[in-house]
Amino acid sequence: MKSRPRIGETAEVQFIAEDKHAIDFATAGMPSVLSTPWLIWFMEHSARKAMLPHLEATESTVGMNVDIDHLAATPTGSKVNCKAQVLRIEDNKIHFKIEAFDEHEKVASGLHKLAVVDKVRLAKRVERKQKKI
Repeated sequence: MKSRPRIGETAEVQFIAEDKHAIDFATAGMPSVLSTPWLIWFMEHSARKAMLPHLEATESTVGMNVDIDHLAATPTGSKVNCKAQVLRIEDNKIHFKIEAFDEHEKVASGLHKLAVVDKVRLAKRVERKQKKI
């Protein structure tokens, strides 16, 4: 890392919950609402966004753990704001508090951990696994 994030540093990602982000069983009276997997995807990207200014060109991030509570349904068409805040740093591992809000309320809250990795080293590890397949 060219620099370490500060404890308390934040980043946000905003998006509109589209039909492609809806639960896939929104039929037969079920409303079209944002799915948990897509919500997690955007929440993880808020943490990644917090890290991007701190990475060398040779580095990237990978998720290690996500623990969220999906608290409320968000109808498709709604704007969602995801926020990540740095809680602590352990070597190359960064711990975040993550939250998401739609236009009415908090819809998710939890923790996320990611690791900063060397892209070439990771590519070599993946290549070795591919050769074994």
